[in-house]
Amino acid sequence: MLTVDRFARPLRSLRISVTDRCNLRCQYCMPEPEYVWLPRESLLTFEETTALVDAFASVGVDRVRITGGEPLLRRNLPELIEQLAARPLLADLSLTTNGVLLREHAAALRAAGLHRITISLDTLREDRFREIARFDELPAVLAGIDAAARAGFASLKIDSVVLRNRNDDELVPLLEFGRSVGAEVRFIEYMDVGGATRWSPDAVVSRQEILARVGAVYGAIEPLGGRASAPAERFRLPDGTTFGIIASTTEPFCAACDRSRLTADGLWLLCLYARGGVDLRRPLREGATGEEIARLITTVWSMRADRGAEERLGAGAREPLIPLAALKRDAHLEMHTRGG
Repeated sequence: MLTVDRFARPLRSLRISVTDRCNLRCQYCMPEPEYVWLPRESLLTFEETTALVDAFASVGVDRVRITGGEPLLRRNLPELIEQLAARPLLADLSLTTNGVLLREHAAALRAAGLHRITISLDTLREDRFREIARFDELPAVLAGIDAAARAGFASLKIDSVVLRNRNDDELVPLLEFGRSVGAEVRFIEYMDVGGATRWSPDAVVSRQEILARVGAVYGAIEPLGGRASAPAERFRLPDGTTFGIIASTTEPFCAACDRSRLTADGLWLLCLYARGGVDLRRPLREGATGEEIARLITTVWSMRADRGAEERLGAGAREPLIPLAALKRDAHLEMHTRGG
């Protein structure tokens, strides 16, 4: 059963946050010294998460990505992966991690049935890593990437948020590193979303600038087709190396967006820029059947008209999306709560 919204966008991809906690404090995501956290008792159990995934799958979702915060902080995460991997309607099961804990978990995640993994890595320099993430964990992340490469995932990706005058001179080193470990690098424009309270347009390195800088070193860059609803536009270098760019800030792709997000406490968000969502935990805990939840999902998605990134682009002068006072009142507005 295919469920579409007002712009005929299907409901296909679900990003599931399993925790709002993180063991890094990256400047572009968590720049503040203190945060409001979700109550632990409000978090969905693995069984509740699986039940909601079954409802989503029954109305068209066939791709699930596990996120956080940092998802590997959630205890016994391979158990959830194993439950989801057993769902016949799911064609793709992936996870995004900062890599700090990956060395000790990579093999177990692969054995549990995880298909693909994406690791965040914004710099290869230890001093910059400490400055951006505010923890001295680059060696742990590199060890995690090595463990993931050896674990045999179907796909390994490295995500790098490009920040002007912070790491934008490392495009080529990151591409070379990705090639050395068998990973495809995806450069991400700095986004004014969630808790990015220090965001400014001057800090954004655009898709066009990234392509110009990479092309100046490697030569002609070939665009690759077949993007469909994927967030990254992919390219090939003359030597065959592929990489991606996620240009949500300067060239948004709302028209093809089939993604929604489920927070760790069961709030369903229809857009990364959404100010609010639909509470699915309450009906689930009150005894709603899978069919009833599926009908709710279908009804809500059919009314979806979100185009958050496009609307931000057309808004003219841009400042950070959410004021700090509002973030302190509602943890669901934070990027690390809604899973990016």
